[in-house]
Amino acid sequence: MSANPAEVRPAELNELTEDGAPVANPDVNLEVILDVPVTLSMEVGRTRIPIRNLLQLNQGSVVELERAAGEPLDVFVNGTLVAHGEVVVVNERFGIRLTDVISPAERLRKLK
Repeated sequence: MSANPAEVRPAELNELTEDGAPVANPDVNLEVILDVPVTLSMEVGRTRIPIRNLLQLNQGSVVELERAAGEPLDVFVNGTLVAHGEVVVVNERFGIRLTDVISPAERLRKLK
């Protein structure tokens, strides 16, 4: 099965800025994605433990994390690291103050 030459078009590549972000295109309408929900999560730390130890956890158990106290939290969007921050309290609720946002270029570098 061969393609009809009239249907073949050259690839269109987006221009990127020096930091790897796409050059703004006035023809792109971002309105179509602004209401798409994403999952934003903050990670205090993590650890690996055997299932034996996991099953022994109960109320009052303490699990030591691999992150030191006072280190920034990781902020993820749909599982992708996008920033670091610190815990704050706003109107009696926990929040996070972003201290460092990962650039699009850095996120692309980490994918490679």
